[in-house]
Amino acid sequence: MLDLYILETCPYCRKVMDYFEANGIKFNKKNISDKENREELIKLGGHEQVPFLCDTSNHKCMYESDDIISYVKNMR
Repeated sequence: MLDLYILETCPYCRKVMDYFEANGIKFNKKNISDKENREELIKLGGHEQVPFLCDTSNHKCMYESDDIISYVKNMR
């Protein structure tokens, strides 16, 4: 499962979400304005930076919108 940590106002997060939605990619949106999601993000990635993708099925996590999109493209 893909967990995407985002802030609604972040243009880089919007870029990733738009790509996911346009390509029918299912994901769990985890807005870090929620304290619990923010704490999870910092625990997993070490930084309060978004977007952050965690592919729980493959134990792979990453920052950077272009890297996230490239990773998902290569999963298909």
